[in-house]
Amino acid sequence: MSFFKKLFTREKKETLDKGLEKSKTTFFSKLSKIVAGKSKVDDEVLDDLEEVLISSDVGVNTTLKVIERIEERVSKDKYLGTDELNGILREEIASLLSETNTGESVDFEVPKDKKPYVLMVVGVNGVGKTTTIGKLAYQFKKAGKKVVLGAADTFRAAAIDQLQIWADRVDVPIVKQQMGSDPASVAFDTLQSAVSQDADVVIIDTAGRLHNKVNLMNELSKVKRVMQKVVGDAPHEVLLVLDGSTGQNAFEQAKQFTKATEVNSLAITKLDGTAKGGVVIGISDQFKIPVKYIGVGEGIEDLQVFNKYEFVDSFFK
Repeated sequence: MSFFKKLFTREKKETLDKGLEKSKTTFFSKLSKIVAGKSKVDDEVLDDLEEVLISSDVGVNTTLKVIERIEERVSKDKYLGTDELNGILREEIASLLSETNTGESVDFEVPKDKKPYVLMVVGVNGVGKTTTIGKLAYQFKKAGKKVVLGAADTFRAAAIDQLQIWADRVDVPIVKQQMGSDPASVAFDTLQSAVSQDADVVIIDTAGRLHNKVNLMNELSKVKRVMQKVVGDAPHEVLLVLDGSTGQNAFEQAKQFTKATEVNSLAITKLDGTAKGGVVIGISDQFKIPVKYIGVGEGIEDLQVFNKYEFVDSFFK
C-alpha cells in the first residue's frame, strides 16, 4: 500500500479526495445516524446499513454481498462494536474492488507489444465520452505517445466538432468525414492513417445512442470487423464511459452496452459533482469489468487512472 502511495502523487490524491467529498460526506452522515446510540452491530444496524448502501448507489446485489460478509464476521466474532464498522466496511469494499480490479497501474500506459494500440470508446451521449477521449489523448501524449483520434460518431455533427476541438487543444491528428458517413469507414481510415504515421495509440469515438440495441450492436460489430482489416486484433480495448452522477441509470447503460459489445474496461466520469460515488463499487462488482479511469474534476488533468487502494482510502478517509 505504501508503494502505491508513493506512486500516486500528493496532488492527484488531493484531487481525488476533493472529487469524492460529496459522496463521502453524504455516506458518513447517513452512517453516523444509524450507529448513534448503538454499541454493537446487530440486525437493526445491518438493516439500516443496507439502506444506506443502496441509497448511496452501491446497488442492491453488491450491497447484499457486503452485508453478507459483515454478517459472517459478526457470527464469527460473536461481538462487533459499531466503532469497528467503518474499518470493516473499508476492508470489505476494498476486497470487492480487488476481485475485479486486479491491475495496479497508476500511469496512462499501453502494452508495448500492441502498436498501434487501438481503443474504441462507447457510451451514450452526455456522459462525457468525447471529453474523456480528449483527456486520454492529452495524458497519452504527455506520456510520450503518438496519438491519433477517429471521429466515428458520425450521427451528430456536434460530436465531430467537439472531438476536433479536443484534437486542436491537445495538438493531435484527427481523422473525420462528413456527418452521416459510415462510422466503419472512418475507423478504417483512422487506422490506416495511424499505421502510416507509426502512431502508438488510436482512440476511436463511436455513436452514443441506445434507441435500438440491435442497430447499435450491428454498428459496433461492423466497426470492429473493418478495423481488423488494418490491425488484425483491433480493438485492443473497448472502453465504456459512464456518468457517475446518474447513479442507477449508469447500471442500466452498462447492462445495455455489455450486451451490445465486448466491453473490457470502464471510465466513470463526473464523480466530483455527485454524492453517488458508490456507483463505482457497484458497477465494478456487478459487471466484473475493471474500472480503468475516473473523472474527478473538469480540468484536463482530472481524469485519473483508477487505483482501488487510493479510491477506498479517499472514500473512507
